[in-house]
Amino acid sequence: MPAAGPEGPYDHATGAPVPSAPDAVTRLADSHDLIEVRGARENNLCDVSVDIPKRRLTVFTGVSGSGKSSLVFGTIAAESQRLFNETYTSFVQSFMPSVGRPDVDALRNLSAAIVVDQERMGANSRSTVGTATDAYTMLRIVFSRLGEPYVGPSHHFGFNNAEGMCPRCEGIGRISDIDVDQVVDRSKSLREGAITVPGFAVDSWQWQVMADSGFYDPDKKVADFTEAELADLLHKPTTKIKVGSSNLTYEGLVPRIHRSFLSKDREAMQAHIRAFVDRAVVFGECPECAGARLNRAALDCRIGGLNIAECAALQINDLAAFVHKLDAPSVAPLLSNLGQLLDSLVEIGLGYLSLDRTSSTLSGGESQRVKMVRHLGSPLADVTYVFDEPTTGLHPHDIQRMNGLLLRLRDKGNTVLVVEHKPEVISIADHVVDLGPGAGTEGGVIGYAGDVTGLRSSPTLTGRHLGHRAALRDAVRRPTGHVPIENATLHNLKNVSVDVPLGVLTVVTGVAGSGKSSLVHGYLSGREGVVVADQSPIRGSRRSNPATYTGLLNSVRTAFAKANGVKAALFSANSEGACPACNGAGLIYTDLAMMAGVTTVCEKCEGKRYTPEVLTYKLRGKNISEVLDMPVKEAYDFFPSGQAHAVLGRLADVGLGYLRLGQPLNTLSGGERQRLKLAIHMAEKASTYVLDEPTTGLHLADVDKLLALLDRLVDGGNSVIVIEHHLAVMAHADWIVDIGPGGGHDGGEVVFTGTPRQLVSEGDTLTAHHLRTYVNGG
Repeated sequence: MPAAGPEGPYDHATGAPVPSAPDAVTRLADSHDLIEVRGARENNLCDVSVDIPKRRLTVFTGVSGSGKSSLVFGTIAAESQRLFNETYTSFVQSFMPSVGRPDVDALRNLSAAIVVDQERMGANSRSTVGTATDAYTMLRIVFSRLGEPYVGPSHHFGFNNAEGMCPRCEGIGRISDIDVDQVVDRSKSLREGAITVPGFAVDSWQWQVMADSGFYDPDKKVADFTEAELADLLHKPTTKIKVGSSNLTYEGLVPRIHRSFLSKDREAMQAHIRAFVDRAVVFGECPECAGARLNRAALDCRIGGLNIAECAALQINDLAAFVHKLDAPSVAPLLSNLGQLLDSLVEIGLGYLSLDRTSSTLSGGESQRVKMVRHLGSPLADVTYVFDEPTTGLHPHDIQRMNGLLLRLRDKGNTVLVVEHKPEVISIADHVVDLGPGAGTEGGVIGYAGDVTGLRSSPTLTGRHLGHRAALRDAVRRPTGHVPIENATLHNLKNVSVDVPLGVLTVVTGVAGSGKSSLVHGYLSGREGVVVADQSPIRGSRRSNPATYTGLLNSVRTAFAKANGVKAALFSANSEGACPACNGAGLIYTDLAMMAGVTTVCEKCEGKRYTPEVLTYKLRGKNISEVLDMPVKEAYDFFPSGQAHAVLGRLADVGLGYLRLGQPLNTLSGGERQRLKLAIHMAEKASTYVLDEPTTGLHLADVDKLLALLDRLVDGGNSVIVIEHHLAVMAHADWIVDIGPGGGHDGGEVVFTGTPRQLVSEGDTLTAHHLRTYVNGG
């Protein structure tokens, strides 16, 4: 009689399985329908165990800081990627990002994870939407086959290839020039400080080389220099000179600026040097290629009257229509693939972009959707896709399309995990995991796991707020004045003129790409008295944290120094009190050359960053390390008065009560960065605040707190202008400016201005339709 194995009966003699009816066999492989997480303790997770269904759409919810990202990204995705990376040789692993082993007892039934996050796509000016999606590569091949006159292989149409790039700008499309009047003050002599370049102060070493060169008189005003003397001062190439008995190297100011400053990454520069470069360097369109990046041969080659640069400059929805009209059997499969890729970009809500749009100018949400396009047509199945708030930057109209794309990925047989707060996305989930109940040390627990119907009736914060609707104001505030914007034409704006009211809460809205940011940041942000809090990265090292960024650490150090009768420098992890083994970082970063680098907790200070002597000094029973490990909410009570209490109060007001004082800034989300900046600006005497999607990363319950904060700012005599898609913020506003009607060249117009109540009752825009449904409980 055949024995029964774990995958069905098999023959003892041959080892072969015994045939049986397909539906009668239950194989072990068929039981792997759940991702099993057991004992997850990453960050604030409290020994979390949960089962997540595979080949389903699961949404993870909970307040900011509840542990969603720790579970999804820090545990599930991190371990999947780490295990996958370990299948490569050590040599190959050395080129991959280092992913540490998460703190978890067991993870079972993982599949390969693809993380589609909101990280910006880099600041490389040679990277465009076209190169990032491979659409431009396909377009190059099409032109190399169909373009007339014939030019050559596809790399002759590549602005990143020597054969195709414009020789003047080397494929950048722009050239940089130095504004001489920002480099020298012509009204002064060198001895009077004519050179305004950093590092060339009078009597400095570099100044002495210039002054003693003999090429001009250092006591002569630059305005009186001859043409040759001015050329020597500004443009003379590297030259050996003799000053006294010393052999020195002389170099004109302009080549020196190019070599010392412009060859470096702008973000890595010191603040004063960056300010000089921004002031002195003028970027302009390349006169040879007119910004097209390509050489003349490539630009003379055309299909249907358009060259490749003109095709790349078209809006993607227009380019898709152009490609679909091409009929060429020789490249039919390629045209089909290119058409499908362009259609996917339109479907995902990016039809208003162009292939020549530089990747670095995309928002986090746009970057995420560009990355998503790569996977829509992929034949891969049974993988895990992980998304971080894919609706960021999307109007309610666009969220419906995003939902459709998430469901398409699921229906191909993939597991889709989404960290999200928007009720529109939660409502389409097959399964919901709600973490909480609070944030930071008060979170990290599974409050609910099940279907959406069960979530609605659950007692969790998410369950209670899922059907919550912000009401229209009974009476809106009256403006105290207006800021006029006249004939705005930046980007896609079509000669827009609009009065933005002051002294009230104004929401500027519209679909993605409609022109909201162009209007607000292009015509309001630079004005006097206007404070902008956006989601851009905060400059600083991995040592930077909320305590250092807000200046709070100064008050804390002073308090410790006063309480213990010692100097304040002891309580700085960047100064005397730093642990010598890790230099106050708390971590040891080890480069393993051919293998991935390793980050380990410093054994000497156990991650506390300070020397044992410093840790003996206490303030009300706590040492400096314990204070920096406190969440803002706890620290607010610990410092009952003074500047520290005021700063912590503002951090709590903006919804960051769960952040630890010493938490590295590079771990903060875009929304958290914006709220941190807002907390700092609240201490300033500003009259107008400009916020860019402040609800990003906020739970439904936290949105109510944000609205209360915005009300406080307005009631305190300020004007608040918010770029926002969130319907609760629109409903709560005093005034709405709706830009549209569509995105790209289909937008750029003011389609409505007025109160939210007027928009609901009289409006006929996409925003009006969705806001009407929202306030009526739909």
